[in-house]
Amino acid sequence: MSESSAEAVASAASAVVAASATGAGGGWRRATGIAGAAIGVIAAGAAAGVALERMTVGRGIRAKARLALDSTGPYGGLRGTPGKAFADDGTELYYEVDDVEPQGGPPNRRRRLFGRKAPLPVTVVFSHGYCLNQDSWHFQRAALRGVVRTVHWDQRSHGRSGRGNAQIRDGEPVTIDQLGRDLRAVIDAVVPEGPIVLVGHSMGGMTVMALAALYPELIAERVVATAFVGTSSGRLGEVNFGLPVAGVNAVRRVLPGVLKALGQQAALVEKGRRATADLFAGIIKRYSFASRDVDPAVARFAERMIEGTPIDVVAEFYPAFTDHDKTEALAWFTDMPVLVLAGIGDLVTPSEHSEAIADLLPDAELVLVPDAGHLVMLEHPEVVTDRLADLLTRAGAVPAGATVNGYGSTSSSAQPG
Repeated sequence: MSESSAEAVASAASAVVAASATGAGGGWRRATGIAGAAIGVIAAGAAAGVALERMTVGRGIRAKARLALDSTGPYGGLRGTPGKAFADDGTELYYEVDDVEPQGGPPNRRRRLFGRKAPLPVTVVFSHGYCLNQDSWHFQRAALRGVVRTVHWDQRSHGRSGRGNAQIRDGEPVTIDQLGRDLRAVIDAVVPEGPIVLVGHSMGGMTVMALAALYPELIAERVVATAFVGTSSGRLGEVNFGLPVAGVNAVRRVLPGVLKALGQQAALVEKGRRATADLFAGIIKRYSFASRDVDPAVARFAERMIEGTPIDVVAEFYPAFTDHDKTEALAWFTDMPVLVLAGIGDLVTPSEHSEAIADLLPDAELVLVPDAGHLVMLEHPEVVTDRLADLLTRAGAVPAGATVNGYGSTSSSAQPG
C-alpha cells in the first residue's frame, strides 16, 4: 500500500465517522463499502487497508467456490462434551472437553506424538485469539484427541459463548484482565484439580498472561507447562501491520472514531461487510497467512471464523490491546517448560514480540516458523503440533524416556530461536 493510498483509506474512514456523527442515512449507505473494508482489516487483526491483487474471476464464480468450500471443508467440525462456566459478571462461557480414550487413545497417533509411552493425567486448556473461536485449534485438537485430555473454550462474545454482560448491561470496556478472570472461571468449572498445560494464541496468550497476573498461586501450584503462540506481552500500539509510516499514522489517527461509529451502526455495517466479501477474503489471507500455497479450504475456514464475529464485538475488544501490558506477569512462567512460537511473516503480532517474551524466559524454547503468518497453527499445523507434543513430554505429561516423533511432514521447517 502506498503512502497516498493509505491516506486515502484514512480520509474515507473519516467520512464514515462523519456520516455517523450527522446521522445521515445516505452518507452511511455511501460509506458501506469502506466500512466493510475496515471491518475486514480489523477482524483480521490489522489496523489499515491493504492493496489487493486484481481479481480476474467473476464474482458469481467466487461465490459458488465459497459455498463449495463451506459444504466440503473438513475443518471446524470436531465437537466434544459441551459445558458452560460463568464469569464473575454472569457471562456464559462455552467450553468443550475431549477426554482421554481407553488405553490412552489411538496407538498409531499416540506413537507419532509421544513414542510408545502413554500420557499421564494432565489437562491442556486452549485459548483462542481475537475474532476467532475454539475451532481455530482444529489440527492440534485432532492430533491430541483421545490421547490427552483437552479443553477448548470460546472467549466472551466469541463463538458459542454469550455476549459479555458487563459490556451489554453496564457498558464496561473489555479488558485483558477480564479475559484472565474468564479463563479462571473455565478452569474452576472443568479442571478443578490436577496438572494443567496452558496454550494461548494471540489474544489467548494475553489471556494466559492475565491469569498469571491475577492468580499467581494457580500458576505456581498447578500449571506444569505453557505455550505462547503468535502473541505479545505488550507494546502492541507500536505494530505497523506491514504499512508505511504515513499509513500507520493516518490509520491510528482515525481508527478509534471509526470503530466507535461502526459499532453503533452494526446492522447496516454487516450488510456492507457481506457486500465486500471478496475484499474481505483477500484481507484475511494477507494478514492471516504468509505462504502462497495455503489450502483454499483452510483460508475459507479462517474467513468463516472471522466474519462470524459481529462488528460491535470487534469494536468492543480492540481498545484492550493498546492497554495490554503483562510483561511482569511472565515471571510466573520461569520455573516450568515454556514454548514460544511465532510465524516469521506475522504482521499482526510480529515475531519480535515472541522473541521479547523468550528473552524474559531464557529457558523457554523459541520456535520461529518461516513462511508462516499470524494463524500459524492453521498454516503449518504439523510444526505447532510437533512442538506442543514435545512440550507435554518436557512437562512430564508423558513418562520419562518417551520420544516425540514428528507429526506431519514439514516440522523440520521450524527454526529454533
